Amino acid sequence: MAPRTLTRAAVAGLAAVALLGSAACGSGFDDSGDAAQSSGPANLQILIGSSGDAETKAVQDAAAKWASSSGNSATVTPAQDLTQQLGQSLAGGTPPDVFYVDAARFADYASVGALEPYGDKLADKGDFYESLRMTFSYDGKLYCAPKDFSTLALQINTDLWAKAGLTDADVPTTWDQLTTTAQKIKAKGQVALALGDTRDRIGAFLVQNGGWLMSEDGKQPTADSAKNLAALEYVKTLLTSGLAKYPKQLDSGWSGEAFGKGKAVMTIEGNWIKGAMQNDFPNVKYKVVPLPAGPGGQGTLSFTQCWGIAAKSKYKDQAIKFVEAMTAGEQQLTFAKAVGVMPSRQSVRDQYTAANPGDKVFIDGAAYAQGPVNAPKMDSVLKDLDTGLQGLANGDPKTVLQNFDKNAKAALGGS
Repeated sequence: MAPRTLTRAAVAGLAAVALLGSAACGSGFDDSGDAAQSSGPANLQILIGSSGDAETKAVQDAAAKWASSSGNSATVTPAQDLTQQLGQSLAGGTPPDVFYVDAARFADYASVGALEPYGDKLADKGDFYESLRMTFSYDGKLYCAPKDFSTLALQINTDLWAKAGLTDADVPTTWDQLTTTAQKIKAKGQVALALGDTRDRIGAFLVQNGGWLMSEDGKQPTADSAKNLAALEYVKTLLTSGLAKYPKQLDSGWSGEAFGKGKAVMTIEGNWIKGAMQNDFPNVKYKVVPLPAGPGGQGTLSFTQCWGIAAKSKYKDQAIKFVEAMTAGEQQLTFAKAVGVMPSRQSVRDQYTAANPGDKVFIDGAAYAQGPVNAPKMDSVLKDLDTGLQGLANGDPKTVLQNFDKNAKAALGGS
């Protein structure tokens, strides 16, 4: 399964958000009786969505270090299904004190008062990349500290590139160059681009043309625009001309697999592809370059999580100190080394890229990255959008965009 997609989580998320909605209609998440602060030593409960043993151990070690130096205790639990467990515990009134919040779920939790908006209390909040701060802001407040992040870039199989007779001069930096290079590759009998068939990949083209699906404040859908239409029409042209193909057309579960199998010369993926290539396709040589700029300039997508603090936590002050420890620059570099994530702090960018020069393109993408749709109750709306994108080759781009706006307005207008 492709990293950074929401298929399995979305199903659980629907149930979790329904639970949240019913809870929000009652006494709410942050009534003062339940949230009375305890000033003594805290027993923090921390729930994480772990990528595996390495991440679990890294967070547990960091939590134990913080606990011993602060006189508190901290129990780190890796969730079996973070979205489902978090939704149920929030709705049931017994949430963990601190937990991972995915950017794609953030607005659901913030909109019903489940999260403590502590971000503006952080002394050095400006050190987090601006695009990440925007991702975790709701109603003008920074709610939580970005934990780490990923962006998309273009991967090129260097052996297949040479086989197609291409040189460094053919590396595309614009849409026009992407088309030209892809045509050269196709002429040699190869597939030019393996492209993921959801908003989590195709959305980058919208950003490159100066468009996006929602207004900056997350209040209004903005999909049905000339800029977005031109972007989707360009992607449709790539698909209908055979210059780009979706993973299922290449007998692959995700575009990184198609790329690793040599079924496409290029793909658009995030920095997580490094681990997948090392594990599954260690002999494939490739390089990473920025995504080609569109008429609106450079654009990519970011994927991130934050450290959420429950509005109902009895240990908010201690929880904030815990988060500050987890997001300190040196600690982020430690996590990066253990887990392969990219630090969300600009102050350690140079240290990180010195140790991981291959990730510089992804780090640089933070300057022109767009985060996920930042609005509540959008699960079914986004699923419908992805269905439209999956049928884009034979579909009408304008209808896809109009449907998103209509569905989003209905979702946002509901109680």
